[in-house]
Amino acid sequence: MFTFKRFFILIATALFTVSLAMGQSTDKVLTPEEYYIQESIELMIIRETSRAESMDQKMVALEFIGQAVNRGSTNDEIRQTLEYLALEGTAIQSRENGRLVNNFPLVRRQAAKYLGQVGTEEAKNALLRICLAENEPMVLQEAVKSLGDIALNDNDETIATITWIVKRFDVLNPDNLLALSAIEAFEKIAKKNGGLKYPDAIRLLLSISEGPYIRPVQDRAKQLISDLRTIR
Repeated sequence: MFTFKRFFILIATALFTVSLAMGQSTDKVLTPEEYYIQESIELMIIRETSRAESMDQKMVALEFIGQAVNRGSTNDEIRQTLEYLALEGTAIQSRENGRLVNNFPLVRRQAAKYLGQVGTEEAKNALLRICLAENEPMVLQEAVKSLGDIALNDNDETIATITWIVKRFDVLNPDNLLALSAIEAFEKIAKKNGGLKYPDAIRLLLSISEGPYIRPVQDRAKQLISDLRTIR
C-alpha cells in the first residue's frame, strides 16, 4: 500500500542523496548552522527509513548510518536506531496472522557491525542484549566481533556473554566462524584489559582446540592459549 509516509520517505531519501552528491562534488565547507541542519535531516531520514516495513528501506537507513559513523558520529539517536534494527525479529517482533514479518537477519548483522564502530559503552551494552536474544549464527558472529572491537569488559560481563554464546552451539551445532570470532574477540579484550582471567573462557578455548572444529580454528585457539601467558 502506497501511503503518504512512504511517499515522504522516498522523496526525502532522494533529496538527501542528491544533496550529499552535490556537497561531495563541490567540496563545500559547511557552516555550523548548515552542518546542524544537514545532520538533523539525516537523522530524521534514518529514523523514518529504519521504521519502514521493508528490508530494502532498512538497508537504506543502514547505508546512511554507515556514512555517519565513518564521519565519526556517535550520536545516541544513531546508536538507538542500530539497537532497534539489531533486535527486530528477535526481541522486537511484528506479526500478521501469527506469522513473524520483521525477521531480517541481514539487517541485524549489519546493525551489529556498526554498533562495534560506534564503540561506546552504550553500544557495548546494546550488543550484549543482542547476543542474549539472537539465534542466527551470522548475526552472533558480527556481534561478537563488535564486542571484541569495543573491548570493554567490566566485571567480565563481555567475556562471560561470548563464552555462553559459543557454548550454546558447541554441544549440538558447532560453528567454525562463530568460534573464530570468539577467539579473536578474546584476544582483543585480553590485550586491552591486561589478560584473560575468566576461567570458563580458558576452558572454552581448550574445548575449541580439541573439539569438532576445522584445524585452522583449533590451531588459532591453541595459539591464543599460549599467547595469554605473556599478555599483561
